Amino acid sequence: MRGFLGKGPKRIARFDHFLVRAVSRQPQGDHDVFFRELSAAATKGKLWFGIAGIMATFPGKPRRAALHGLLALGVASGVTNLVFKTALPRRRPLPEHLPLFRFVNPQPTSSSMPSGHSASAVAFAVGVGMVSPALGAALAPLAAGVAYSRVHTGAHWPSDVVFGSALGAGAALLTRKWWPARPPEPTPRRTPAEAPAISDGEGLGIAVNVLGGSYSPETAELLKVIFPKAYIREISEGEDVAAEIDAVATRPGTVALGVWGGDGTVGTAAAAAVEHSLPLLVLPGGTLNHFARDLGTGSIDDAIDAVTKGHAASVDLGHVVVQRGLPEMPETTELGMLNTASVGVYPNLVRRRERLQPAMGKPLASVVASLRTFGVNSPTTLLVDGVKHKLWILYMGRGRFYPSDHAPLRRPVLDDGVFDLRMITADEPFARARLLWAVVTGTVAASKVTHLTEATTITVEALGQPLVLAVDGEPKPGVRRATFTVKPRELTVYSPLPVD
Repeated sequence: MRGFLGKGPKRIARFDHFLVRAVSRQPQGDHDVFFRELSAAATKGKLWFGIAGIMATFPGKPRRAALHGLLALGVASGVTNLVFKTALPRRRPLPEHLPLFRFVNPQPTSSSMPSGHSASAVAFAVGVGMVSPALGAALAPLAAGVAYSRVHTGAHWPSDVVFGSALGAGAALLTRKWWPARPPEPTPRRTPAEAPAISDGEGLGIAVNVLGGSYSPETAELLKVIFPKAYIREISEGEDVAAEIDAVATRPGTVALGVWGGDGTVGTAAAAAVEHSLPLLVLPGGTLNHFARDLGTGSIDDAIDAVTKGHAASVDLGHVVVQRGLPEMPETTELGMLNTASVGVYPNLVRRRERLQPAMGKPLASVVASLRTFGVNSPTTLLVDGVKHKLWILYMGRGRFYPSDHAPLRRPVLDDGVFDLRMITADEPFARARLLWAVVTGTVAASKVTHLTEATTITVEALGQPLVLAVDGEPKPGVRRATFTVKPRELTVYSPLPVD
């Protein structure tokens, strides 16, 4: 059997010799230097690592494609060199099979079957193509050139290259199992709603929280220039934000409510706007302005454009009933939820990511922050819809967020009627090791410790010690039970984005 495998099936061996003779009859030329240098460049993956490095400088799909290509290359290289080269020993072509000026020197000493260069080249190209078909198509001729160069230089028989290429493609397809392609994000859209067009601010009441992340002493003056007839109320430190916003909303002649502040302030204003049937103008006055960015009013110019043209949309609002205090005498509080709620280490992860992001960029900062957070923190035990879980993160988005992992960033649709529930649990064996590996490889969404569901109602209950629940970035300590429901298209907001 060993001898049979060493020589290969007779028909394949004859075909190999036929093709090698055809290659040997080619006249000498510059193409010999090209294929020799191309083959050398691909040795030990240098060519592919270099291309991946260039791709990684472009955020988004090119960077993800580079990571997926390298993961596929690593799997292909390991399987080829550690498994098949041992299991299928075969002699490489001899110098007499090709002209000396074309023959690779020194010739590799490992088994000829299969071609590791071909496996790595095809794995990288196919892996990249799974994320970005255009980049994969662009790399395909280069991968084919590397594969052919191994025959042209006498390093491999043609059947070695074919088998290696098949292994590379198979390795790339295998990575798809634990690194599935991200679902396509829907095009941002809005459901149109009626709201008055306001160009000079008449009828517009604006509540300005001076503790908002981008507030400065010139903020009120700027708003007076933009909206000269608007009523502008600055809310100072120590004042009751909810009461002051309510006073602005109920002021005679008010037809629209504006708010300048962080997401917590915007959430309070949203509740007031719903209560008094007013459209809401969200001005980007916070540090990150999550809701404003989702609306399309991430800049003051966008907000002005929407309100002056009367472009508005209906969006869903989350409703949260929170029970705190002693179990026998609970205190009940009702909250509005615009963006997210979380239990566990998610707030720590976000703070670390935001601190590192200016120096590292968002993707690398997410990885480093995740490794640090999950490496040192302990999971929390609680009931989710009556089911006991031990988890690091329970995250709820008001609406579907993208991407589907532990660091969601975008919400294209604001009235889909659901909560986006994501749990990263510690119930499974070796849960911490699984999670850290998933963070490093970018496969959190496909990991067995990650659970992604959607719901219209969610109940969270503490077991033992009360929880710290964060709603739109505002921590609520001492929570024993929280019930979340969706109020479809409850809120009218000014938004310049396309409507559906």
